[in-house]
Amino acid sequence: MIDTLSDLLCRHIAMARWEGLPDPARDGARNAALDAIGVIYAASGLAPEAAPFIALARANGAGPCTIIGTHHTVQPFGAALANGALAHAVDYEDAFDRAPAHPNASLVPVLLALAQSQGPVDGRRFLTALAVGGDVACRIALSLRQPMEQGGWYPPPIVAAFGAVAGAANLLGLSPQQTKDALSLTLCQVTMPGEIKHSRRTTLRAVREAFPAQAALTSALLAREGVDGFEEPLEGKSAFFALYAGGQFDPADLTDRLGTHYWGSELTFKPWPSCRGTHPFIEMALDLYARHGIAPPDIAHLEVTVDGIQSMLVEPLARKQAPETAIDAKFSIPFTIALALVRGAVRLDDFDAASLADPEVLAMATRVKAHVEPRSTWQPGVGGAIRIVLTNGETCEACLENALGCPSRPLSAAAQRAKFVDCVGRAAVPVMAEAADRLADAILALDTLADVGALFQPPV
Repeated sequence: MIDTLSDLLCRHIAMARWEGLPDPARDGARNAALDAIGVIYAASGLAPEAAPFIALARANGAGPCTIIGTHHTVQPFGAALANGALAHAVDYEDAFDRAPAHPNASLVPVLLALAQSQGPVDGRRFLTALAVGGDVACRIALSLRQPMEQGGWYPPPIVAAFGAVAGAANLLGLSPQQTKDALSLTLCQVTMPGEIKHSRRTTLRAVREAFPAQAALTSALLAREGVDGFEEPLEGKSAFFALYAGGQFDPADLTDRLGTHYWGSELTFKPWPSCRGTHPFIEMALDLYARHGIAPPDIAHLEVTVDGIQSMLVEPLARKQAPETAIDAKFSIPFTIALALVRGAVRLDDFDAASLADPEVLAMATRVKAHVEPRSTWQPGVGGAIRIVLTNGETCEACLENALGCPSRPLSAAAQRAKFVDCVGRAAVPVMAEAADRLADAILALDTLADVGALFQPPV
């Protein structure tokens, strides 16, 4: 019998082991763990949108799994739900610039839930699952030849769910057939409509990873219990690619260098807590602010040039100039530019209720005008141009092909650690600097630990 595409991918997921991972995949998994866990800690103290998810998890009873950044321990499904809600809530998690994926925001909560409920899980097993799951999410995103948005879908959480279940399958030691069943069961659960981008009042965009995380954990455990799935959950007649991309995909992107190249080694780690598409404009605004000594009263207006992907960050313009929710502000080029120019920085603290109502920031945001005119040299979604017109008639201009944090312009190890220390210090139960450094050391040395779950027991 000839192997199907799903067979090839699921055999790889099931058989991958630490010993076979190339060094870049190992390093990428360590860095992804540090970044993702730090961001979840920060959200526990900064994201009220996640409170209902935490409350529901607690209502289902105490258990072995920690809601990161809190004193609460809950059942595994509740932990995946709550930590999933936290994972994207401050929009500071890693990104894959090549395609629409945030590969670890669902994956890490699932692996933490398993490490604490199916343990002990050693660090090498955990990191292997992280490398495998993140790679699968990236490969699926890369393979799309019809944008998922064309069918009314919102891609990142859908793609992330399949990476999360792949990682869970690897960690649990599922067979290739059980792994295929797990992907099938995920297909039966995961969805995310594009309306999440258009509704003005909802905060679902902030907590979206709760749903794929819980779906992935459910699917992997049901597959282990023997629930049968489909023969071709990805490429079948009415399977993933048919449903979400009109059947338009390239199988080569799923199999090219499978097992020897892991896309998790080419992630972007964010220097600012907002949508990745805002970052080139934050970077350019901060650079022009510093180089030219621009004071906010000196600015008459600003013009930004974006590509089609970034158009959602400037349209509708009036809403983006005066966002009502923190997550909408994080998905706003006018608002994040205004923060950069008025406050000289864009930080985790800059999206609270007071910031959303800050008259100086809002006044600056109203001076931002935008037009869509992509340039061939830009990395899609993460390049751009800005022109600042001063009240004296002078102009300052900048253009950026790819924003800071990308694989070609990565954050330094020191910057990544500083980000982690800052994040865990803002948790609901803050971790002080000295303890934060020790925790960072432990995460970066996960491959030496015998029990990953024990590392994240709540403080006494």
